[in-house]
Amino acid sequence: MALFADLDGTLAPIESSPDGVGPNARRRRLLNSLSSALGGRFAVISGRGLADLDRVLEGRIRPVAAIHGLVRRRADGTLVAPAAPPAMDQAFKTLRAFASRDPQLLVENKGAAVALHYRRAPALEAPCIDLAERLATDLALEVQKGDMVAELRAPGPDKGAAVRAFMKEPPFAGFTPVYLGDDLTDESGFRAVQAMGGFGALVGTRRPTAARFCLRDVETARDWLVRALERPVDSRS
Repeated sequence: MALFADLDGTLAPIESSPDGVGPNARRRRLLNSLSSALGGRFAVISGRGLADLDRVLEGRIRPVAAIHGLVRRRADGTLVAPAAPPAMDQAFKTLRAFASRDPQLLVENKGAAVALHYRRAPALEAPCIDLAERLATDLALEVQKGDMVAELRAPGPDKGAAVRAFMKEPPFAGFTPVYLGDDLTDESGFRAVQAMGGFGALVGTRRPTAARFCLRDVETARDWLVRALERPVDSRS
């Protein structure tokens, strides 16, 4: 198989802020084992920026898609990334001014995207989403809703598009794709692998999804991956 996996909520537990997730010895061993056993056919598909992904993954995984598929690094190291539109600077300034009213809000600048995290202020979900949607309309950007985050990003590929692009390239081409993810942003990835004869597994609480299977939490997902290393995955079981 060719394996694609989200990071936060799938390979790593969700923390109150992005900086709360860092390198982890157990995850390091799993990443090394997966990449080796699959002959490099393992890519991480995440909403994080590329530099932040490399920080958490310790640079161990070369094929990655960052900012929900907008930025992609191929297995050969080639980077496919759009320039940040001029409107992104205005979006960042506006979100930062809004977040300055409450210290529990966090604004994350990813270059080609800017995220407004309200995990520590869930009561502010509605005004955060409303502001993001208004800015997206005014600045010709896309709004990406996630788990306790509203994000503005440049128009472009999503996670599903990133999976399809990887599957056209070595070493992924010709193998059956499997996608693990927890967030609504992962639904495009689930749909992409299903259309190519593979399957998706939702990590976390069951909900309406395009994934065929459900894994209860991050620990369950890790255990499933360890077992998959010991024997081939049968999508019928």
